[in-house]
Amino acid sequence: MKKLILLSLIITFSLPTFSAIKGKDKYSTAPTAIKERLLARYEKDYKNKIDLKKLKADTLALNGKAVPALIQVMKSNKYPDKNKWMATFLLGRIMGKKSSSFIAKFSQHPSWIMRMASLKTLLALNEKGYGKVYALALKDKSYIVRVQALENLRQMNLKKYAPYVWQMLYDKKNYHIANKKNGEATPSKTRSHIIKKVVRTVGDLNFKKAQASLLSMVQKKRYDDIFEEMDYALSKLTNKKSPAGNKKVKKNFWKRVRMSKITI
Repeated sequence: MKKLILLSLIITFSLPTFSAIKGKDKYSTAPTAIKERLLARYEKDYKNKIDLKKLKADTLALNGKAVPALIQVMKSNKYPDKNKWMATFLLGRIMGKKSSSFIAKFSQHPSWIMRMASLKTLLALNEKGYGKVYALALKDKSYIVRVQALENLRQMNLKKYAPYVWQMLYDKKNYHIANKKNGEATPSKTRSHIIKKVVRTVGDLNFKKAQASLLSMVQKKRYDDIFEEMDYALSKLTNKKSPAGNKKVKKNFWKRVRMSKITI
């Protein structure tokens, strides 16, 4: 009888203890508990920027403790795209260049959003050692991703990959119009805006081999829609600036430059 009473007392006084332990889970600093709490927050589809900013701030406050959760968010399809995007950026911010090789793998992810997030994060990290990744992305099926890859090469001044940029002028995908909803493209007979960026980038990367072609193209009326970009690129490639005036004045100037380079 005494044993039964004792057992009853043990159970009675133990219940609050177990309850308290369970209630403390949300405050636990154990790595597993932190990860689970953060993952639960990343599962939510936040509708306003305030909530996203709070999630961002709290993630950064956790610093390295947030890394396991961020990696899982990036790898899983169960989380909203905007949260996966943010997780990619925050991983790069917390780990710095130590995260680059992992983040670079997402440049081949099935989702264009993750491919885009990968490139933008690598740019933020000023990762010049991933030129091959950016060059490959110049042929991505997503227009938006191609634009970002081009921007990576331009901003990091990766001149070695200028030939890949020049090749974009001959890629049919770049004569399409981007679909804002999914980053893909729809057919068009006209040059897309990316072509203008390509021409300017060729100049910024000082791709001398493009000079002769541009001097010829700038004279042709069918390229008038990218005339300003060709004028800019030629000024970079030749170290000469066309005079102020209309297209005719500028075309005459570049014609003289072209003639001066012809050897008889």
